[in-house]
Amino acid sequence: MTERTFDTLPPVQGRAFATSWWGRAWLKALEDTALDGQQVKAGRRHARAGAVGAVSVRPGRITALVRDRDGTPYRSDVVIQQLSAADWNRFLELVADRAGHIAALLDRDMPPHLVEDAAAAGVDLLPGIGDLEPECGCEAWDHCPHTAALCHQVARLLDQDPFVLLLMRGRGERQLLDELQQRSTARTTAHTPEPPAGIPAREAFAAHTPVPPLPGPPPPVDVPGRPPVLAGATAAAPGFDVGALEFLIADAAVRARRLLAEALAPGHETAPVPEELTLRQDAVRLAAATPPEGVVARLATGCGYAPAELARAVRAWGYGGPAALAVLEEEWTPEPEALARARAALAGAWEEDENAPRLRVTRNRWTVVGADAQLRYGRDGGWWPYRKEGGRWQPAGCRDRDPAAALATLLAEDC
Repeated sequence: MTERTFDTLPPVQGRAFATSWWGRAWLKALEDTALDGQQVKAGRRHARAGAVGAVSVRPGRITALVRDRDGTPYRSDVVIQQLSAADWNRFLELVADRAGHIAALLDRDMPPHLVEDAAAAGVDLLPGIGDLEPECGCEAWDHCPHTAALCHQVARLLDQDPFVLLLMRGRGERQLLDELQQRSTARTTAHTPEPPAGIPAREAFAAHTPVPPLPGPPPPVDVPGRPPVLAGATAAAPGFDVGALEFLIADAAVRARRLLAEALAPGHETAPVPEELTLRQDAVRLAAATPPEGVVARLATGCGYAPAELARAVRAWGYGGPAALAVLEEEWTPEPEALARARAALAGAWEEDENAPRLRVTRNRWTVVGADAQLRYGRDGGWWPYRKEGGRWQPAGCRDRDPAAALATLLAEDC
């Protein structure tokens, strides 16, 4: 059985507990599945204090000795639901179908969007409700400070090596990469059979008989098609922007490939239809795809942005798409219930911390007194970091459920 043991990590002081996308995603999964949020907070304090010893990670289980505040050691385990053989087969088929994923994994890199693609294929890499079962020598029935501290320490291990998550789910790195290499080689050398001949629609309807089975769905596309080169010997008509048209054709190819991948994903027929982008949102999306300078200027004019405003909007879009753009452009007053939740999250983020920042609140924006740092509270309950640059508040990071984590990087850079 594959097992890895990680040495004791030093205490964490004055920064976000997890710094990578994988570490933060793991902590969010822990917070979403734990029944008692207070125990999760207590575990975070234990982990920050260096109470977690060496961590053993193997398929389906993580283990460590965790010391209580009085120094009493407890063996703490968290049992993790392993992926089934069918899940692993779907995951490996997904990776083998996408050149970008297979190249990244063979290079020992795990891109964050792999989680979304795997979920679309019906494989949840991050733990959900019922996937984490705590077992501790203190005999608590749910997550206690010791098992919660262990989970927080695992977030730091994921900062160092995201492959730890796949080991917990049932596959060691070497085994996974060997299986992936075998599938990649088999696909490269396999002969692709000719597709069966179709039946003209006119003949099928003219026959007045039951319609024969429809052909199978088209195969997935690894990379978007290359757009044609439109520039030629003949000059374009006055006012016709050839570069803009080539850019729009390339963008359409990228979107078409993504839509096809979504349509081929299991469960697509029951997935909710995403909201259509507004004209303003679509202009920002196009500007974020680095079009020619002339196209950027036309996008700004067409949707009413000044050039600097469009640059801010593109920066926000890169941190979270339409949701991040809404946080940039909307200033709103939370309802009393939402405001109470926000204040509780802020109070819990820095409890027992003498260095907690002083915050001045204006509607949904909390500004750090004496620093060019700000938190904006989104309508979904997330926190978005902002930094003042050149006299204007600029987006500075992705959404985080933990306000302290969202603010930590900004304050560290201000010091």
